[in-house]
Amino acid sequence: MSSNETTVTCPVCELPLCFRDEAHKTLVCDTGHRFDAAKQGYFNFLTGKGTNFLEDTSAMVQARDAFQARGHYAPLADKLAEIVRGHQDSSSLDLLDAGAGTGYYLNQILDASSAVNHDALALDISRYAMRRAAKLPHTLALVWDVWRRLPSADASRDVVLNCFAPHNPAEFRRVLRDHGICIVVTGEPDHLNEVIEPLGMLSVADGKLASLAEKFAAHGLELSHTQQLTYQMELNTEDLYNLAFMGPAGHHLQPDALGNKVQSLGHQRVTASFGVHTFIPKA
Repeated sequence: MSSNETTVTCPVCELPLCFRDEAHKTLVCDTGHRFDAAKQGYFNFLTGKGTNFLEDTSAMVQARDAFQARGHYAPLADKLAEIVRGHQDSSSLDLLDAGAGTGYYLNQILDASSAVNHDALALDISRYAMRRAAKLPHTLALVWDVWRRLPSADASRDVVLNCFAPHNPAEFRRVLRDHGICIVVTGEPDHLNEVIEPLGMLSVADGKLASLAEKFAAHGLELSHTQQLTYQMELNTEDLYNLAFMGPAGHHLQPDALGNKVQSLGHQRVTASFGVHTFIPKA
């Protein structure tokens, strides 16, 4: 593949997209559809299309970036990097992060990889998140709705990563190579249970794994392995504020009211509990 060729497909006509320039600021397909990078480096494929879902705001993304920078979810990032590293069997690694957020987990995987060549595609509906993901090495950051057809060629990815984001198993299977893996991260029922109610956050429903496995199996992906990762986090009031504001609840929480709540709570020991599920294409 030349430096201007990509495995990214046009969201309008589904033909391959190539970089028109050496600076990688413009993507074009053979029918003439053109996409120019924003000044922050990401590409917005939702221009003119829009989405029915709310993007994470600048304040929400800033809260997530601050929380992740403190290392509270580093054990999860390490686990994901370990899984990908254990699966890797060639000098190249092609990844797609569906619902990438800031690209925190993707970055940890790339850093830990022994591959010589990387090709990472980060997708999220939030422009503010993609501004950060666009700064990652070997990564093309696209504003896109992962419920739709993914802008990646058939059988173009070794790994699909899906952390706390909408599931699109039919598309995950389409873009995965036959030897590839899809890693899905969900919250366990006891995740953050000490602070969910006092901070007005959303709880995790029971019985998610069975329905998740059934849903993915219907689209050609079978559950190969699942692990539970549980540990305790020591969170100060700033951490608690960022934790609550960075998630879905951040769309309706009032900053002043949230600030008062975390001050009244003070320092908290909080459970982090994740389900890390690895799916593989059915034989």
